Amino acid sequence: MLDRAARLRQLSEVDQDLIRLVQDPRFDRWVEQIATTGGCAHPIHLTGSTTTCNTLTGEVLHHYDTRDEPGERLLIRCRNRRQTVCAPCSRLHAGDTFHLVRTGLVGGKTVPADVRERPRLFLTLTAPSFGPVHHVTADGQRCRPRRDGGRCDHGRPLGCPAVHDADDPLTGQPLCPDCYDYPAHVLWHAHAGRLWKAFTDNLYNHLAARVGRTRTGLRRSLRISYAKVAEYQQRAAVHIHAVVRLDGARGPDDPPPAWATADVLTAVVRTAAAAVRLRTPFSAALGEHELRWGAELDARPLRAFGSGEGLADDAVAAYVAKYVTKGATDTGAGLDHQITTPDDITAAPVSAHVRALMRACWRLGGLPELEPLRLRAWAHTLGYRGHILTKSRAYSTTYTALRAERADHQSGGTELADPDLITEAHWRYVGSGHTPGAALIAAGIAEDLALNREAARDACREWGGCL
Repeated sequence: MLDRAARLRQLSEVDQDLIRLVQDPRFDRWVEQIATTGGCAHPIHLTGSTTTCNTLTGEVLHHYDTRDEPGERLLIRCRNRRQTVCAPCSRLHAGDTFHLVRTGLVGGKTVPADVRERPRLFLTLTAPSFGPVHHVTADGQRCRPRRDGGRCDHGRPLGCPAVHDADDPLTGQPLCPDCYDYPAHVLWHAHAGRLWKAFTDNLYNHLAARVGRTRTGLRRSLRISYAKVAEYQQRAAVHIHAVVRLDGARGPDDPPPAWATADVLTAVVRTAAAAVRLRTPFSAALGEHELRWGAELDARPLRAFGSGEGLADDAVAAYVAKYVTKGATDTGAGLDHQITTPDDITAAPVSAHVRALMRACWRLGGLPELEPLRLRAWAHTLGYRGHILTKSRAYSTTYTALRAERADHQSGGTELADPDLITEAHWRYVGSGHTPGAALIAAGIAEDLALNREAARDACREWGGCL
């Protein structure tokens, strides 16, 4: 018979950690904390206390201290939006994003319901070509048929007779990596935010010119509100999906002028995008690049509650919400963590095309004239340094407001503020993540919660709706 020590040595690290956790007298409270975080995969560990007291009487109304918690710490959600990093938190982030985008389309929260009657478009702006790439084909069509069978200066074919689907590893890859303009691709990503700003500035200018007014005069009667999300194409170039809405000068509470229609907005977005031209700082190694939007631009009107022509509001909000939870590894266009050395690029599990873009970021990031772009810090996102989702201030509510509303709902509502009450809080970060056994338990809790949500949705569908 093996003694206790020998048996423990035979157990895996996970098993040993599970035994340690279950034997802890505060195990039930620890499981309760994990459930409160929704089974968060990488919770934040805090230590500290909160005390609420009456300043007039000195009475302590509420006191909480982590010294009474397992491990003397409190676990809170990591709030990571990436599904590959933390599925439970990404689901919450997707829900918040859906409501944030939808509120700007049909109203709610602090936005009036009549915004659904405003001119609203769903736009897609793309990057220009940096070189021919293999692309998805349909109905048996060839990728890039050429009768002459020509070759580039590097001896590679200029055409491709193959038929590609979305899962073909060649899809999105350059026909000739040596011909592909990797520096231009990286610089375009680094200036994507400025390109969007130039586009929205042009929208005001072109709208003013269309109705015969000055830009300043136009701003006295009209405001452009938007929410946009960045998405990587298969060629690893970002394109922008955006909801654009026309309001009056005071924002969503103010209707736009009668002449501001969806047709007018559709016509103007095309000319405004085509007119964008930015020039990169001069570099002795690269010269100067002119940056612009790609020729492919899609603009579609939106409709509310299934009436009229155009895209459905809920479908657009759901699409944006689904995309924001994707990490760079989901799209194959980068990594979810920063690169610190060139060796990280060599070891990255990415395609040769994406690896070449990362190396271009690292190489260009070493040029003194491009130092402000911080290309090495953003090599893992191929030079793109913007947030996945951004919005104008007046478009709708905020993530902060949505999270505060959820916290208020979960706590059963908050009491009215009392000027005689004061709360003192002292918190300190002490770590993050789970031990091996704790990670297994958290994953099980997250799975159970997901199954419960699915069962609730099935019940709703069976009964034709929920109360």
